[in-house]
Amino acid sequence: MLNINKIDISEHEILEFDEELLKLLLIDRTTNKNIMWATDDYKGLGCGFEKTDCIQIPNITGEEYKYVIRPRSVKSIEQQKLRARSKAEVFTPSWLCNKQNNLVDQSFFKSQPQFNTESECGWTTLSEKIKFDDDKSWKDYVLNPVLEVTCGEAPYLVSRYDSTTGEKIETSNRIGLIDRKIRVINENSNSNDEWLKWCLTALKQSYGFELQGDNLLMARENVLFTFLDYYFERFGKLPSKTIIREVAEIISWNLWQMDGIKLVVPYSCHDIELVESPTMFADDSISQTKKTKKCTGCEKNIKWQHNGVYCKIKDWETGTIETFLKLTNYQHGKF
Repeated sequence: MLNINKIDISEHEILEFDEELLKLLLIDRTTNKNIMWATDDYKGLGCGFEKTDCIQIPNITGEEYKYVIRPRSVKSIEQQKLRARSKAEVFTPSWLCNKQNNLVDQSFFKSQPQFNTESECGWTTLSEKIKFDDDKSWKDYVLNPVLEVTCGEAPYLVSRYDSTTGEKIETSNRIGLIDRKIRVINENSNSNDEWLKWCLTALKQSYGFELQGDNLLMARENVLFTFLDYYFERFGKLPSKTIIREVAEIISWNLWQMDGIKLVVPYSCHDIELVESPTMFADDSISQTKKTKKCTGCEKNIKWQHNGVYCKIKDWETGTIETFLKLTNYQHGKF
């Protein structure tokens, strides 16, 4: 049985509950391999922990490795400082995430505030039913796509806990963009089937990307366990494995691993070996000189000219797979 109350989600428990579920949380949909570590933080653990190695189930489960991946809030201060220095990793407190999410909502709602009122380093949740303008409905809000860039543990999408302190946040007081969508669904759905349908839709309209594999796995877990929190709150039990796997499949597409500067799979850009015209030497032998050419995108900082593998995401409405590059219009100098 999954323990949905713990902040530090255990990959070992997920494995014992359903190995297929853990596989879904680890898959990279662009490469069809597992997501990679993409950080040197774990290389001291030995073979399989280099930054370009894929994260394998045996390396994050079992007695030896079940505590390898931990949220930032439970890491040592020294580990946090090291990540901040080496990766510019700075996590945002929930009160600041709330302020910025409220700004996002201002583009949707004419009247403010809707979900909460802000205070210094905090907020007060408003209990009244969310009101929508005449030209918009609750379904429009759920269908409004959101994206968290360099998402870390995904504190803007879901707020199970404060990512800086590790303090748990009750569902009634959460401020994530997915939390807000589910609150609207809770207030407006007329049946359990409708509730589930629109919760899955909310997840399909929520995206995020991250470079470091441990953060990405935790982000995926946090989104999954957020859904489980609300499901348990409504039904008094966890959903079937079939539903949980369906949610995990959505998450595995919508939260993906990417070099956010290049929009490609991390470390996939490479030098190209060039072979120049043959030259004749005195001994009549023919030799070919070889040179290498760097990735044009990396060399000239041109987003659409990298030779790496551009990351793919799924259009759930049409079922088509597109590169994130194409969706951002970077080819035309736009974002």
